[in-house]
Amino acid sequence: MKTDTPGEELLFLPLGGSNEIGMNVNLYGCRGKWIMVDLGMTFADPSLPGIDLVFPDLSFIEDRAEDLLGIVLTHGHEDHIGAIPYLAAELGVPLYATPFTAGLIRHKLQEEGLDREVKLKIIPMQGKLTLGAFDIQYAHLAHSIPEGNALIIDTPFGRIFHTGDWKLDKAPILGKPSTPEFLTKLGDEGVLAYVGDSTNVFEEEESGSETGVLESLLEICKNRKGRIVITTFASNLARVHTMGKVAEATGRSLVLVGRSMDRIARVGRDTGYLKDFPPVLGADDVDTLAPDKTLIVCTGCQGEPQAALSRIATGSHSSIKLSKNDLVVFSSKKIPGNDLGIAHIQNQLALKGIEVITEKDHHVHVSGHPGKPELRAMLGWLRPQIAVPVHGEPRHLAAHAAFARSVGVKQTVVPTNGSVIRLAPGDAKIINHVPVGRLVLDGDVIIPADGRTVVERRRLQENGYISATLVVNKRGKLVATPAIALQGVPVEEDRERFVNDIIDVAERAYDKFEGNDEAKQLEHVRVAIRRFAKDNTGKKPVVDVQFARVN
Repeated sequence: MKTDTPGEELLFLPLGGSNEIGMNVNLYGCRGKWIMVDLGMTFADPSLPGIDLVFPDLSFIEDRAEDLLGIVLTHGHEDHIGAIPYLAAELGVPLYATPFTAGLIRHKLQEEGLDREVKLKIIPMQGKLTLGAFDIQYAHLAHSIPEGNALIIDTPFGRIFHTGDWKLDKAPILGKPSTPEFLTKLGDEGVLAYVGDSTNVFEEEESGSETGVLESLLEICKNRKGRIVITTFASNLARVHTMGKVAEATGRSLVLVGRSMDRIARVGRDTGYLKDFPPVLGADDVDTLAPDKTLIVCTGCQGEPQAALSRIATGSHSSIKLSKNDLVVFSSKKIPGNDLGIAHIQNQLALKGIEVITEKDHHVHVSGHPGKPELRAMLGWLRPQIAVPVHGEPRHLAAHAAFARSVGVKQTVVPTNGSVIRLAPGDAKIINHVPVGRLVLDGDVIIPADGRTVVERRRLQENGYISATLVVNKRGKLVATPAIALQGVPVEEDRERFVNDIIDVAERAYDKFEGNDEAKQLEHVRVAIRRFAKDNTGKKPVVDVQFARVN
């Protein structure tokens, strides 16, 4: 047996999602085998220049791929399925998902040419499957995307309730979530461990109902004269459905803009979730519509530079132009880290005199994650012996564990990515920690987030670059002025003087070097240039020095 192969025990091991909100990957182990729950990604922050997507490092389970039985997906958000096209084929096991989630995954696999290579098995809502010692049942919970599911995982050592992402919604727009009676019955039967969403653990109020958003948007949009643009997460099909209702009620034509918006609507129709939905027009149709008869729903609520709303706000969209009488509604909540991008778009709109409404102004958004009242209700229904908070930053997980203890859960374990937690037999505890990390998609190549490429690029971004080419003859004598190139070094109008000074520094350092070791001679010149640059700019640019030989 390999180290960390589960024996007569039940293990839980997060590889992602237990140090951050996003990039969810969880393993459960029992009797020599593992199952994976979700395979998500997250988006890069400014510390990863030139990179958009971040994935978990799956080396631990890739080394044990023969012991992995399958990947079970809770729902279709990117932080739960987004890494599938990039990492699933390496694992070589089937994917299991309910119909709507499977539809989104199928499109991803087709785009990457992997639809024949990766097996995708559709499980009906409330359906069941068995993988080795794991008997798994899907339990529908409300969320901001159709078919948000918890997983009821029965094992020889007890039952796990893995929540996925969820909320309580007394009047959901789409779907029929599991009832309190069903969840209470599970608790009566006995739940060993609750593994749950921690995103909104600091919220004192319930997340609220999508029906309330519909009522508020109807009030905002009625009697408006200009165009209305509403931006939201493309994956929030319930919100897209709400926009259809608003368009019908206000006599406006519905225009969907953005590739991901089109895809989610298409999958929604294919799986029966957009019944009685109005006809949909595209961006090219906007010019044919009267402004007061137009409702545009688009991507870009998080300030993404290439998304539709950004191009609309800057006036660079090929088909959609806004004017002073128009309205833009952000039917979303800021994700931490996106503040600058969102502010830039809102400022661009303000400069054009366009009114902007956000969730701070009106009730135009509800979260898909549970606040404290919902957490209290769920823990009260299930009455688990153990609570393991996931889907959060360390502060979220710690607060979730403390809250679980405050409502009567006897055991809590706070994981970090890589924590091997034995849930049974015996008391729940961390018994080991395995190596974890992050990978990034750089162009078409997946590389380590802390590898040489990213470190070098970060240095270039922060400090700039200087190149010096020393022209020498066969005897090693300088025969021409060194060629100097700068990028990103803060010299501006002093550039010519700075370059001339570097030439002098390079020539003096070269002439003063004693010895015949060319590598050491180049390094001596490089250090001299870098020291001069730091003394004159306060920066430590990346410096390259090389020979150009002439006869």
